Amino acid sequence: MTRELTDLELLRELEPIAEDNVHRHLAMAKDWHPHDYVPWDAGRNFAALGGIDWDPDQSALSETAQAAMITNLLTEDNLPSYHREIAEHFSLDGAWGTWVGRWTAEENKHSVVMRDYLVVTRGVDPVALENARMAHMTTGFDPGSTSMLESVSYVTFQELATRVSHRNTGKACGDPIADRMLARVAADENLHMMFYRNIVEGALDIAPDQALAAIMSVLTRFRMPGASMANFRRNAVLIAKGGIYDLRQHLDDVVLPVLRKWRVFDRTDFGSRGEQLREDLDAFLTDLQTKAERFEEARDRALARQARRDEHAGASA
Repeated sequence: MTRELTDLELLRELEPIAEDNVHRHLAMAKDWHPHDYVPWDAGRNFAALGGIDWDPDQSALSETAQAAMITNLLTEDNLPSYHREIAEHFSLDGAWGTWVGRWTAEENKHSVVMRDYLVVTRGVDPVALENARMAHMTTGFDPGSTSMLESVSYVTFQELATRVSHRNTGKACGDPIADRMLARVAADENLHMMFYRNIVEGALDIAPDQALAAIMSVLTRFRMPGASMANFRRNAVLIAKGGIYDLRQHLDDVVLPVLRKWRVFDRTDFGSRGEQLREDLDAFLTDLQTKAERFEEARDRALARQARRDEHAGASA
């Protein structure tokens, strides 16, 4: 049986790939400034400065858009926990340290611009938002005991999931400013995903069975990092029903494209353990496909019932 590489050995083996991808990222990343994406002329003082405090009627966002914006923002806000996670698994030296710092700085822009937008446009209750931020950041993000390969596999899928969610949230807001802002954030997330995806791809070449075990572990236990926030389940249902992020998108737009890029079902270098894991992964994906179909059918029935109720209410008015 082949000995598994330690996290330290993997970091050393993968450092040239990390260095290449840091340079690649810096060449591709575009400078942008949060203040350029916020409609400041829409702002006004709150009661503490002689203005008017927030009222639900002031928001132009639908209930679904509000749920998505709050969930996405609180997820971005928990940056200290994420920084700790990757700093502990990576290193603060060399290419790994450069990436940890750069990634953290870029991610910080996302919560800044989203909060400024929501407060200025009065899209959500700022007091409730701040209370939720305090609670969520106090709880923090605890992925449990994970290896370096599990950590980097998780953020590959998570960054892409976040990209999809941000992009669709921008469209759901019905505001071209929000759409432009979240498209910019989503572009960052896509570049971040590519860095982590390429690291895992390198790990599959170096230790294929070990890397696939980490990927399988992550996919079968996957939860978005905001799962511990208050009202997450309610908001996740609204987000899924609204087509912003659901099981179908998780499978078709996140999981399968990454697995194809890694050539998981085309590789010929797996050992007996890897071959068994690949069979298990195929069965898991088949089950996920079934669950996605059932959710879509249930959602279609619910939407049809709602449409009939609305039609009946309109006819009775």
